[in-house]
Amino acid sequence: MLEIQRIRAEKDAILAGLQKRNINAQETIDAILSKDSEWRSTKTESDLISAELNQLARQIGDLFKSGQHAEANELKAKTTELKEKEAALKIKVDVLESEIQQLLYTIPNVPNNLVPAGRDANDNQTVYEFGQIPIFTFEALPHWDLAKKYDLIDFELGVKVTGAGFPFYRGKGAKLQRALIAFFLDEASKAGYEEIQAPLMVNEASGIGTGQLPDKEGQMYYMKEDDFYMIPTAEVPLTNMYRDVILPSADFSIKMTGYTPCFRREAGSYGKDVRGLNRLHQFDKVEIVRIEHPSNTTAALDEMMEHVKGLLEKLGLQFRILRLCGGDMGFASAMTYDFEVYSAAQEKWLEVSSVSRFDTFQANRLKLRFKGEDKKTQLCHTLNGSALALPRIVAALLENYQTEDGIIIPEVLRPYTGFDKI
Repeated sequence: MLEIQRIRAEKDAILAGLQKRNINAQETIDAILSKDSEWRSTKTESDLISAELNQLARQIGDLFKSGQHAEANELKAKTTELKEKEAALKIKVDVLESEIQQLLYTIPNVPNNLVPAGRDANDNQTVYEFGQIPIFTFEALPHWDLAKKYDLIDFELGVKVTGAGFPFYRGKGAKLQRALIAFFLDEASKAGYEEIQAPLMVNEASGIGTGQLPDKEGQMYYMKEDDFYMIPTAEVPLTNMYRDVILPSADFSIKMTGYTPCFRREAGSYGKDVRGLNRLHQFDKVEIVRIEHPSNTTAALDEMMEHVKGLLEKLGLQFRILRLCGGDMGFASAMTYDFEVYSAAQEKWLEVSSVSRFDTFQANRLKLRFKGEDKKTQLCHTLNGSALALPRIVAALLENYQTEDGIIIPEVLRPYTGFDKI
């Protein structure tokens, strides 16, 4: 959520930045500033009445002590009128504050200066490429055919037991999943991230804190009886560990990692792009999350990108990195880099990670702050990234490492799988 102070001070810059997202926020920003002006004048009036009431209370006490009861009762009658006015003003202050908050919830984060303007994925910028696209001397199979051939993943059984997008992993398919999770967690631990096992359900306040609510409410699974949401990513519970927290000093850098299943309704998704592992309702992912001093955000983002690059290089996968344009970024992001691996059998790129910086956008919602050297509180910066999401990694491994008589396991995974070939 944008800070109201920033909107007051940087209105034109914010409007220009949101244009990169193809959003004209003039009307909403003007409404916020108008209500903010009314809120401040109403709050000032309320505070002045409160001060006057305090002064009158002291005068009334003094008058009673000196035996001037008539004068004291006359002032008491005045305080009754002022208290009614104060109560009405406080209600108005609360209503205006709520209205401003609701308007602020509708405005996405302002893109970083490096973010290109654009409407969709076609306007994203390729900033890095690694590896060569494999060439096969035989007819390469897509991962869903390989999964069936080697009895690794059962999509039909998932439909029977739950529904589309909830596959069963079997035998070496299940072991490959477990191997990838362990590998990703071990690599994150080596990089200094604290491993945390987090809840798979969160409350509404947590969803609001990281920006999933109210923007993505229709994409989350919701349990009405308990008012809980199934998490779409470990980012939500991990970041919310620090909701309503004031870090005691400016000397901090918090690095967390967690493996969780992730749950996404993916409403509106259909067609060939959702086949097999390309788009699921339940999938496994290892997430990395950072809470940083504003001065360290750029360096932290670079470190996170290098970490994800290292994972993909060790797996021997061909990949590229895209800097997302304004129109393709998530609601809360100030800047996002997507990592895509090449699917040799499908002959297309598949997103396997998004690494994003949110600056103060999430921290403002979370009330996540730190005390600076001047002892004044400031908002922290937050970042997160997939390191990595499993379904499309598995799809790429099966397709890119296939041979005519099996699937080779990358060397780095063999200590985890216990086998070197399927």
